[in-house]
Amino acid sequence: MKFIRMKKICFYFQVHQPFRYKRYRFFDIGNDHYYYDDYMNESIMRKVADKCYLPANKILLDLIKKYGNQFKVTFSLSGIVLDQLELYAPDVLDSFKELAETGCVEFLAETYSHSLVALKNKEEFNKQVKEHTERIKKYFNQEPEVFRNTELVYSDEIGAQVYEMGFKAILTEGAKHVLGWKSPNYLYYNAINPRLKVLLKNFKLSDDIAFRFSNKGWEEYPLTAEKFADWLSNLDKKEEIVNLFMDYETFGEHQWSDTGIFDFLSALPGALFKKTGFSFCTPSEAADELQAIAAVNVPYPISWADEERDLTAWLGNELQVDAFDKVYSLTEKVNKCDDPKILKDWNYLQSSDHFYYMCTKFFSDGEVHAYFNPYESPYDAYINYMNVLSDFILRLNAAVPETDREQELSNLTGIITEKNELIEKYEAEIKKLKTISSRSKPETKKRSPAKKITNKASGKTKNKPSGKKTAVK
Repeated sequence: MKFIRMKKICFYFQVHQPFRYKRYRFFDIGNDHYYYDDYMNESIMRKVADKCYLPANKILLDLIKKYGNQFKVTFSLSGIVLDQLELYAPDVLDSFKELAETGCVEFLAETYSHSLVALKNKEEFNKQVKEHTERIKKYFNQEPEVFRNTELVYSDEIGAQVYEMGFKAILTEGAKHVLGWKSPNYLYYNAINPRLKVLLKNFKLSDDIAFRFSNKGWEEYPLTAEKFADWLSNLDKKEEIVNLFMDYETFGEHQWSDTGIFDFLSALPGALFKKTGFSFCTPSEAADELQAIAAVNVPYPISWADEERDLTAWLGNELQVDAFDKVYSLTEKVNKCDDPKILKDWNYLQSSDHFYYMCTKFFSDGEVHAYFNPYESPYDAYINYMNVLSDFILRLNAAVPETDREQELSNLTGIITEKNELIEKYEAEIKKLKTISSRSKPETKKRSPAKKITNKASGKTKNKPSGKKTAVK
């Protein structure tokens, strides 16, 4: 009997939504320490929850109930999106927990802030990953064994550090300029530390679903589950794994429901199972069951963004670099701070989305950037971010003063804060006293209007005097 080697399909979805800032102007600096657009954040989260997360999670749960352990998927949820789900969409968080309980879903570790901190500070990188790992344990009762960096940012050095954190595998992009003639459909290992396994995204097949699915000008439109299964079955028989990595918002948000994307998701496993030699796996299973064939050499960081698959989506112009350098120049001082509000704002300031909004790319990539951008221009995004950062620095300097000037400013800030609190207290008391006073005032007798008397004889009406004597002519 001829042995048929099973080709593995690894389905991985990124789940992330940033905390978007309100329009924060220069005159707000020092006066308003709350930076977030709550209405926008809640409305977007609820929209995406109803259009994508809830219906897609239901489909995946139904598929797991139908196929059992044969069907498996993988997620990474940033710490920031977990915070938003707690605030705005606890029903979505419950649906992810329900998926976790099936045993067919793996949750990966990443940076808590969905940040690019791996490019800047090793200690802060470790700290964020540890914080995120704790959240995954808390919600899904899993200890992540596989890591995915923000936007699949990877280099040999980052990979080596990830192994030192205790992870056995990492996900990244199967970029052309890295692979050359080699195929992404194998398991690779880190060039510095071969013990770290590397799973590479098959960007063509992934993007056929994520970006081209509803494009009526695409030569392969419409894409059906059967057609996609045929493409996979026609791959080289020696290839061992196909990594389909994409944003979870592909389903229902980027590709709307009326495109048929949910029908495609529901039908794909069955279409693949009709073919012989396919099985679904998680990244940790792939790392355990497959033999890595070679090192993947990535001396300079890559990502899964834009045509270049590099860092230019976030660090491609002077605005982005200036903001990026400025925020991470605060790391040492932030580590001395124990104010929970400042630490929360610090986490959210690091989100890669803020730098993405400042991108000045044009043409095809520029259209993608504009779709996700709440600002009218990259310059507006930069100014808004730097205004927020300026206020944050004032608060940080007040909380952790290091120079005599900062100490003086901290003292003055404390005095002003105390005075403002006293003013608010006294204003409230005055308002209360005024209310009590107005209620306790005796009611003044209103003068009764003069009664009218009708002359029965003439039928004319005249006013009757109201108790006062009148002079007699």
